[in-house]
Amino acid sequence: MASIMTNASALTALQSLNATNKNLEATQGRISTGYRVAEASDNAAYWSIATTMRSDNKALGTVQDALGLGASKIDTAYTGMNKAIETVNEIKVKLVAATGATDQDKAKIQTEIKALQSQLKSYADAATFSGTNMLSVSNASGTAADVKIVSAFNRSASGTASISTIDVKVEDIKLFDGGAAPTKKGIVDAARLGTTGAIQAATSGTLGTDAATDAFALSSMQLTDGTNFATDAQIGKMLTVTETALKEMTTAATNLGAAKQRVDLQKTFTQGLMDSIDRGIGQLVDADMNKESTRLQALQVQQQLGIQALSIANGNAQGILSLFR
Repeated sequence: MASIMTNASALTALQSLNATNKNLEATQGRISTGYRVAEASDNAAYWSIATTMRSDNKALGTVQDALGLGASKIDTAYTGMNKAIETVNEIKVKLVAATGATDQDKAKIQTEIKALQSQLKSYADAATFSGTNMLSVSNASGTAADVKIVSAFNRSASGTASISTIDVKVEDIKLFDGGAAPTKKGIVDAARLGTTGAIQAATSGTLGTDAATDAFALSSMQLTDGTNFATDAQIGKMLTVTETALKEMTTAATNLGAAKQRVDLQKTFTQGLMDSIDRGIGQLVDADMNKESTRLQALQVQQQLGIQALSIANGNAQGILSLFR
């Protein structure tokens, strides 16, 4: 039936053209943004997942920065510890040289030992990075606080976020503790029993008079006080104290090295995790540009054909006029 009131062909052609234009608009949007899911309306589930993972990836970027900062703190402490170990070895050599020496030579060697002790303190005080010093601390009481390095940002299956840390126990590696009443003094300034090297509450003994209770601190022991001179037996005890402290410092340096290795491994893992998350997000929301370019060409052809079909449908009504001529 031919009708001038309702052009069914034109309506069908128009609907088809509108659908093509809508698809064309969506495809052009994907090509211009590079995203298959750019808004929540495109795919609510994928958009929600991608938004959460992007947020987590930013947090992991901050973790990566924190690991870099932590590695620098540990490096600084390790450098100070290494130099301190070298200095203690020099003190050890001086004590060996003082054994059997005359009082005059002991006085000269004492001058060298005092300079080395001052250098020990200087190394410890200078081992500071970003306000953190693990070698020279000052606790009014109690124990030195651990240095915590943010190592991971975690999200459980239920969606709960949490943070993990790598903890460095400063109490086990500190060289000096200048607090009024710390639980334990540092490795270098702690008083040690001359016979065993065990830590004592305070130094004790008189130079020139050997006693089983003699206790010395590596940071303050001396061969002479200006009047009295240490006996060879007391120098031997000082060597025991020095050797014990040296072993503890070597262990502390090992702990710092292990912590540094763990930080480096975590940095590598975190970077790999960030890359993996980026790839996962891309698979969810990125547009396949090869596919979209092919679709764009097809839709452009469909649009042209739709316009042509609508033009033909609109022209059908003109043919009715010929019936009345």
